[in-house]
Amino acid sequence: ADVDKAVNCAKAAFVKWRDVSGPARRDLILKYACLVEENQQFLAEIESKDNGKPVSIARDVDIGLAIKCLRYFAGWADKISGKTIPVENTASMAFTIHEPIGVVGAIIPWNFPLLMFVWKIAPILACGNTCIIKSSEKTPLTALLMGQLAKDAGFPAGVVNVLSGYDPDCGAALAAHPDVDKVAFTGSTKTGHEIVKYSANSNLKKVSLELGGKSPLIICDDADLEQAADAAHIGLFLNHGQCCCASSRIFVDAKIHDKFVEMCIERAKKIAIGTEEGKFQGPQVDKIQFEKILHYIESGKQEGAKCVLGGKRLGTKGYFLEPTIFTNVEDEMKISKE
Repeated sequence: ADVDKAVNCAKAAFVKWRDVSGPARRDLILKYACLVEENQQFLAEIESKDNGKPVSIARDVDIGLAIKCLRYFAGWADKISGKTIPVENTASMAFTIHEPIGVVGAIIPWNFPLLMFVWKIAPILACGNTCIIKSSEKTPLTALLMGQLAKDAGFPAGVVNVLSGYDPDCGAALAAHPDVDKVAFTGSTKTGHEIVKYSANSNLKKVSLELGGKSPLIICDDADLEQAADAAHIGLFLNHGQCCCASSRIFVDAKIHDKFVEMCIERAKKIAIGTEEGKFQGPQVDKIQFEKILHYIESGKQEGAKCVLGGKRLGTKGYFLEPTIFTNVEDEMKISKE
């Protein structure tokens, strides 16, 4: 019922919103960015409570980038144009025009809640579409606040809609809805397959997918090891490892392997853990993710990989884990594939 209501609101609002001029859309998005900036500290504190990331990272990285993203796409709102195309018959003319697609359903994950919200909504609004943003049920709070700020910025009713329902119900209903013209999804590969099926079985809506993976780094023997170790460190431990492009597999030339491992361990030992100002690694987002990681750690040990750092819960309160590094990992092991 909530999905139907949101889609109906977005569909009704699109009739007028699509004809709002580019400069007018630009000004609204710029005002939206200013409101996010004015509330940056408050949003960061809520994001930290909701997701677990340290307040300083939520404020300076996630929300800082979100503000820049809004201003970037605001700049495109009045620069969307088509082309005139030369044709053989001089009495004829061919041209293209870019038009908004309509109602866009955007399903976002829990690892970068506010930043993902903006990555979806900024181009949607700049191009004259209306939207329904479906946040993760794990991290609904900043999405609701961003919905309020959109209202405060002056977007017409129905242009921005926010849902926070449970994924298998709410997300599926949104992806399968016949009046949704496009779905933009960020999340697991498994769910991405389902999104495509929902499109095929409904109205063949357009789909864009940003899915997870098992991203490798390859460190050659002539690499700048300081730079490589820094890249590996940030690539894995950023956002407590909860990143779709986390470099969780590292292939290292045998000639530099031991030295590189030492450098990675040295950096990981210095990670400041907690959610307060100046910390780097917060807790996992919830018990499900926490236990899943512990399962993978135990699987790595059982299959013969060597845990050279961490591998255990940190403390007794919250879902904190020690920064963990494995060596002697074989390609067929679960921790190498999943």
